[in-house]
Order: sequence, then structure tokens, then C-alpha cells
Amino acid sequence: MFHKILVALDTSTSSKSVFDEALALAKALQANLTLLHVLSPEEEGSPDISFLSSPEYYVGLGMSTEILEMQQKRWEQFVNQGLEMLRSRADEATANGVSTEFTQTPGSCGRTICEFARNGRYDLIVIGRRGRSGLSELVLGSVSNYVLHHAPCSVLTVWHPVSESKTEAAQLEEVAPSI
Repeated sequence: MFHKILVALDTSTSSKSVFDEALALAKALQANLTLLHVLSPEEEGSPDISFLSSPEYYVGLGMSTEILEMQQKRWEQFVNQGLEMLRSRADEATANGVSTEFTQTPGSCGRTICEFARNGRYDLIVIGRRGRSGLSELVLGSVSNYVLHHAPCSVLTVWHPVSESKTEAAQLEEVAPSI
């Protein structure tokens, strides 16, 4: 059965229910949990850090060092927010009698989750799914879809519908206004 469960989490509010499902399963199966947060520009709320890899280049183009410092601080806050979320979830799982560890690593979400599961020889990946489809899934991508097709083990998706009050076009415009 499932002894090692990898739980892919992000900083969204819907990730709490992904964690809750994984925790209930781990308790029932007496399995170990590993909570994983992938630091990625793909995640909603992630600051744009593309220019932080070569700050001298952008300063040479006229970008102020204050802007670079501000973006660096935003990235550090994002990193700390992820770690706080992981610690909180791990503490909750441990308090419920489930052996839990956590890690946060940079990378492309889907690929990193699958590689981590493969390297750690996990039996199950638990991941959220927002229910995007059509054009928004094509443009924005789908981490859960990638994981379902590339995972080295079983995958449990916990579905979270995208707000029904927004149209698909409005969702795209909100997330990717320049497309």
C-alpha cells in the first residue's frame, strides 16, 4: 500500500484542503508524509525574479538598484511564506501522530515534483487541481496534468474549481494580461 506520501503544496488557500486529504490518508494508512513546496515563478503570487540572476546587466540598462533590491526582498518574503506554511502543516501532522518532514526547493513545479518523487521512491503524490481547462490550461499550463502523465508512482488529485463567477477569458486576463 502507500507508506511514503509526497504532498505537493503551494501557498494558495486551496492547498490546505490538499494537505488535509493527505493527512487523513496518512493517518489511516500509518504512512509518512513529506511536504514539498516548489519555489517557482509559475506559482500565483510569486514575484518576478527573472532579472535577479543578472542584476549587473539590468543596472547597465538603466534599472535602478532600488528596484532590484525591492524584488529581492519580495522573493525573500515569498521564500519565508513558503517555509512558514510548510512548518505549520508539518507541526499539525506531527500533532496528529503522522511522521512528517518538509522541504522547499526551486524549480519547475511539475518536473521538480516528479523528480523528487522518483528520487525519494514515494508510493503516492497528493496534489491539488484547480479545474482549469481549455485555453487557460493551455496558456497557464497545468502542474497536476504534468504530474499525472510523468509521475513515477500513483497520483491523487484533490480538485479545487476555479471561481465560477469569473469567465475563462477574465481568468486569463487577470493572470496573463500581456498575452
